[in-house]
Amino acid sequence: MQTTLMIYDGTAPAHSDVPRTGGVPLAPAGFTWPLCGSGCGGPLQFFAHLPIEDGVLSVFVCQNDPGACDFWDATSGANRVYLFPREELQPVSVPETGVTLLPTTSAIRSHVVTLGPEENDDHDELAPDAYDLARSGWKREPEERFGRQREVLGSLGGSPSYLEDDRLPACPCCTGPMEFAAHLEAGISAQTEMNLGGQLGYVFVCRACCEGAFLTG
Repeated sequence: MQTTLMIYDGTAPAHSDVPRTGGVPLAPAGFTWPLCGSGCGGPLQFFAHLPIEDGVLSVFVCQNDPGACDFWDATSGANRVYLFPREELQPVSVPETGVTLLPTTSAIRSHVVTLGPEENDDHDELAPDAYDLARSGWKREPEERFGRQREVLGSLGGSPSYLEDDRLPACPCCTGPMEFAAHLEAGISAQTEMNLGGQLGYVFVCRACCEGAFLTG
């Protein structure tokens, strides 16, 4: 079984079309910065720009008053995920008020981890899942004594780690099940991290409707 980890790879230009957390969102012409629909009504904070095989996932989460708006809930209106086409994206004008940008733009590189059957025993109900195993074992060099889990910014594809079936989101357009797209971790340091409330972020997408969803757990 393979897991594609997203690894911190230094800083990146704020407007770059590379996998990254932070920076300025890229979107089609005419895109309007999303506002919180959970309570505060302020602009959402831009979290991540994640190119995938058929477009770009753009993740926004409310951080104007953490804890007051239910940013962890996929249906609260306090977060938004968009699936944009790769063509003709341009930097979005940033609102002058609200908590809109992360302090630092962090580049992401992909690293595929292959787990053997002995590492992912489906018969053991207490065994960690594939993402948990891949993240916990991440090292830059095999001979390193300790892992570097803080460098893992999440993963692309696979299945959602330890998420109950009753929390899987439905597409707001077609009401069908959504495909799991990515995990998001807070980040490597206080200067770069996304506020996930100490939990793991989950990104889902409905490719047919170009809709996405975000939640934490």
